[in-house]
Order: sequence, then C-alpha cells, then structure tokens
Amino acid sequence: MGSSSVAKKGLQQYLLQLRQHPLRTKAITAGVLSAISDIVSQKLSGIQKLQLRRLLLKVVWSLLANVSIGLVIASKCLPQVAMLGLGSQLFGFVYLGPLGHYFHIMLDKIFKGKKDTKTVAKKVVVEQLTISPWNNLMFMLYYGLVVEGRPWIHVKSKIKTEYPKVQYASWTFWPVVGWINHQHVPLQFRVIVQSVVACCWGIFLNLRAARSVALTKA
Repeated sequence: MGSSSVAKKGLQQYLLQLRQHPLRTKAITAGVLSAISDIVSQKLSGIQKLQLRRLLLKVVWSLLANVSIGLVIASKCLPQVAMLGLGSQLFGFVYLGPLGHYFHIMLDKIFKGKKDTKTVAKKVVVEQLTISPWNNLMFMLYYGLVVEGRPWIHVKSKIKTEYPKVQYASWTFWPVVGWINHQHVPLQFRVIVQSVVACCWGIFLNLRAARSVALTKA
C-alpha cells in the first residue's frame, strides 16, 4: 500500500511538472531515457565495464542541446543549426525533447487538431519524411564521430552502407507508433510516448552501430 501511494504521488508530481514546465520535463525525460537506452545497449553488446564517458556524453548533450534546440526552433533558426553540423548535440533527444515538443504543436496547428483517419495519415507521412530520416542520420553521425571517435571518411562510408537499412527498418516500425500517437494520445503526452518507444529504438540503433564497428575491425 505504501509503495503504491509513493508511486502515485511520484506520477502526480511528474504530471504536474509536465504541465507547468513541459520543455524542461521533456528534456530531462529525454536525458534519463537516453541513459537507460545506452546502459542496456552496452550490456547487450557484451561490454563488461560501463563506458561512463560515452554515457555522460549522451546525457549531457541531450540535456544541454534540448534547451538550445528548443530555443532555436522557437525562433525559427533551425537551418542555421543544421549548417553548424552539430550532430552530437542532436542525437538522443530529437524525438524526445523540444524538437518533438514543437513539431507536434506545429502539426496540430497545421492540421487544426483534427484526428480523422485522413488527417492522421497526413501527419504520419509528414513525420516519416522529415523528422525520421533526420533523426537516424544524426544518430549515426553522433555515434561514429563522437562515441567511437572515428575519422569522417570511415563514418561517411558506414553511413553510406548502413543508413538505407536503418531508415528502412525505421519505416517498418515508426509509422505504427506515429499513427497510435496521433490518433489516441493527447498532445501533451505524445513526446513522452515517443520518448519511451525511442528508448527501445535507441538500443536497436546502438547494437547495429556496435555490430558494424566490430565487423569493420574484424
């Protein structure tokens, strides 16, 4: 009974923070889930000792970049950020933090909050042709350049061979998540739902990237 009461109170506090400070709460959620995703990935890939540098890079960049990217998107300066090539600042939070936060708000404004089948289908198509390819590309850039510290020429070669496979896998999985999210989940919870699912997706991408590196070294 006690543990149930604590869990209920914790959930109420989280929902209160989500309502009062949505951007900050989503950024912290993104950082925590990014950490969980990476810890599980490291263990599943056979790493005995946790790589704290790699873990901290993901969490710190996730939290810091969430705030900066949120402000950039709000001021409509995203193209300038893209030109800077800050791939490491984009990984791990683009679905989970401010980009997702503002993206869902933008979609609802464009489609006027409608939830009929035709509108939901349009939202999913827009999402999968814009945010999805961008997120996966940024992840691969981040993993290769920052986590593995590999030269650009190697990262470029890996992206050329692996990116189409990753994106194809994404398009067989994320549209279903997007459909359920847009059709049944209230706006304020959509990024959170995607954050939880993206935690699992991040594990998949981490394992794929790690396997690719192992094959290259072999």
